[in-house]
Amino acid sequence: MTDTAAAASASTRKAATEGALTPEELTSAAESATTLLEDDAREDGAEDDDVEFSLDLDEPPEDVLEYAHRHLGETPEKRDAAVAELRDMVYERGDVAPHRLDDAYLLRYLRARTFQVEKAYRLLCRYYSFKDEHPQMHMNVNLDNLHCVGDDNIIHVLPYRENTGRRILIYKMGNWNPSKYGMEELFKASLAVLELAILEPRAQVLGGVCIFDLGGLSLQHAWHVTPAVADRVLQLMGGSIPIRTHAIHIVNQSWIFDTIFAIFKPLLDERMRGKIHFHGSDMESLHRHVEPKFLPEAYGGTRPEWNYMHWMDALRGDERVMRELRSLGYRTRDDPPLEVEEDSYYDDE
Repeated sequence: MTDTAAAASASTRKAATEGALTPEELTSAAESATTLLEDDAREDGAEDDDVEFSLDLDEPPEDVLEYAHRHLGETPEKRDAAVAELRDMVYERGDVAPHRLDDAYLLRYLRARTFQVEKAYRLLCRYYSFKDEHPQMHMNVNLDNLHCVGDDNIIHVLPYRENTGRRILIYKMGNWNPSKYGMEELFKASLAVLELAILEPRAQVLGGVCIFDLGGLSLQHAWHVTPAVADRVLQLMGGSIPIRTHAIHIVNQSWIFDTIFAIFKPLLDERMRGKIHFHGSDMESLHRHVEPKFLPEAYGGTRPEWNYMHWMDALRGDERVMRELRSLGYRTRDDPPLEVEEDSYYDDE
């Protein structure tokens, strides 16, 4: 990234945090920073023409719909019938009171469970149960205050799709300094990223690819991974969130990872275990799953790295996205705090 693009992104973030811009000025600044970031990527080479810091909220293209038909059993007729059945279940059973019941919203749960309506209903209930159990992860969470995770380059969301059309999420856990901030901040940032991911219909169908880079992982990190933390991680990976995980790649792991994985392993079902691939420092092994031209240089690829805050800086200018995030409890510096009501999603019964 050029110094100009980096400075534009940083100044926009600083102004947002300090309240130095009006909402209109903030939107304009975010759009300018996004343009600089995308132009900067294109200057790096022709292969970077696919860089775009925006979400595709439109109907998936024909090839993705064909994938949905083959792998999820989705057809227009089945989609309409399943959405209606799921909505009826919500009304009739009364277990949960979602903040939305429109077709597009319910569709994400059905896609996550291959249009098995009963399973989609249970996922919908688990999602709101998870939110109720962990309100600190989303309710009145100021997105501008999560810049620490981006500044330390812990979470990377690549602003393009790999060859199968999926987005790639990268965690560099060795960059996390537990003495600066706790695991809770990582959970907050992760949940925000996932909430953004499931806004894209094509991501609902195809799922995503996650790379866990465990280089630099230490015993200090391992001490923070308890069974409760492991359980919450798995809930975020699809147990309670309507997201499809296509593959998880573990790279640069050391013996310390064995200690951590021993906590996760009993919680993994066979389906999830089959999606995890261990590569160590062998990047050619990773390349058998993800082509190098879609990977950052650190993994034997040709691309630069883009962290969490590049996305947040860009999406501030998308009112559709911000409206969705606000409906989930997230705030920015211009938003008044929400009054949290008990049993906001669930009935007292």
